[in-house]
Amino acid sequence: MNNDSNQTKKEITRKVTVAVIGAGTAGQNAFRQANNTIKNTVIINDGFWTTTCVTVGCMPSKLLIAAADRAHEAKYSEEFGIHSDVTINGKQVMARVQAERSHFESYLKKQVDSWPDDKKISGRAHINKEGLIEVNDELIQADKIIVATGSSPFIPEGWADKLGKTMLTSDTVFELSDLPDSMAVIGAGAIGLELAQSFARLGVSVTLFNQNNRVAGLKDEDINAKAIDCLGGEMTMNLKSSIDELGAQHNDNGHLVAFINYTDKNDNEGYWQGDYVLVATGRRNSIDELGVENLGVELDDKNRPKDLDINTGKIGDLDVYIVGDANTHIPLLHVSSDEGFSAGSSVCPDNSGAYLRKPATPMSIVFCAPQIINVGMSLPEIKEESDLEFVIGEASFDNQGRSRIMGVNCGLLHIYGCKNTDKVLGASMVGPDAEYIAHILATAITNHITVKQLLDAPFYHPTILEGLRSALRDVQHKMDIPYQTIDTQKDNS
Repeated sequence: MNNDSNQTKKEITRKVTVAVIGAGTAGQNAFRQANNTIKNTVIINDGFWTTTCVTVGCMPSKLLIAAADRAHEAKYSEEFGIHSDVTINGKQVMARVQAERSHFESYLKKQVDSWPDDKKISGRAHINKEGLIEVNDELIQADKIIVATGSSPFIPEGWADKLGKTMLTSDTVFELSDLPDSMAVIGAGAIGLELAQSFARLGVSVTLFNQNNRVAGLKDEDINAKAIDCLGGEMTMNLKSSIDELGAQHNDNGHLVAFINYTDKNDNEGYWQGDYVLVATGRRNSIDELGVENLGVELDDKNRPKDLDINTGKIGDLDVYIVGDANTHIPLLHVSSDEGFSAGSSVCPDNSGAYLRKPATPMSIVFCAPQIINVGMSLPEIKEESDLEFVIGEASFDNQGRSRIMGVNCGLLHIYGCKNTDKVLGASMVGPDAEYIAHILATAITNHITVKQLLDAPFYHPTILEGLRSALRDVQHKMDIPYQTIDTQKDNS
């Protein structure tokens, strides 16, 4: 990061050992860890000093989901002999989402407030051609730079101008003061699917659009088909559809509304009109705008840094680390947290006090109902390994005992087992309690626990987790190794 130009050196206002750019989950963890052993540090941030998760991501979305689940259970309990008239106060729903979000934000703000003021800079950073950080009126020379600038919603070109005030993103939707009457959601990934179902359960007329016949990015075709079957009854799904035109216009009553012209999967033209369009077409990093190329960082055509160490975020032999959503490796909070911690540890002098966690077993959870999970290797990844012998153990939750008792009996679990090692390679599932099954399987993969060892553990009856045992037994049955004999207690009893 040094510069031999005497003129540039005179302009430098501050020299630091470590500069962290971005104060989200990864950035805060990196700064906190580096600051434990390095006193000459600085953290620079543009925007809010909380995190994407707390402010516009996982926490407000789960608050909305919690309200939606309460409404759904209250409205649809007739099969249990419970009848009720449900009134949803949209303003109160959104007020609680915002109030509880502020509660979670307050803890992060206290942490940031505890950091010395001279180590925090609010402003947009840019790395100039000399590799120096320009921010506000400062020019900072840093021996090591950790980039943790996160991501932002991706908006297809021209959509923001065409939709105007009728456009929402995952960064703005939680600012609504009331629930709208109608909404289109474009994108059936994790964010789009969770929000679409939540608003539908809260009484909003929701139409979901996606360019392929897939939800939640599922790569197992059977699990994807089951997920569509389980979720399709709660909202209109226009999967494998294309958006031909969209925009905003005034309706017959003079109100500004959004419209979409689309072509459905059968090549029929369709028209939608409603209050808002929630664009959930993914998130993108913006590190190309930061000037990282001036540090010697090379990006591919999707803005992903080359020569990335996925454990520490280090770029090749440069003193540059790119962590969290900024590197687009795995844009999940627990991964960002680990990457930030590892990067902050790596910059410690001689790695003093550093503990570098190895990359965690891949695990994702979509908190729709039923939940969707993916753990470990995906089915396409397994199939690419030509010498890998595998079987697929299956369990349906459509008639699984506890699931049927609870009235949540729609789901399917696939476990991919290795025939040579008796270990779990990965899993995909849509079904109840999937978040817990995901953690059990991720722990098994991480610790190399065999299928037989998993089956030797107790499964209490009646629980939804007995469905996991059914799938594990199916894996064992299809392998050429001894497996546990099925006892007289059936999983659907």
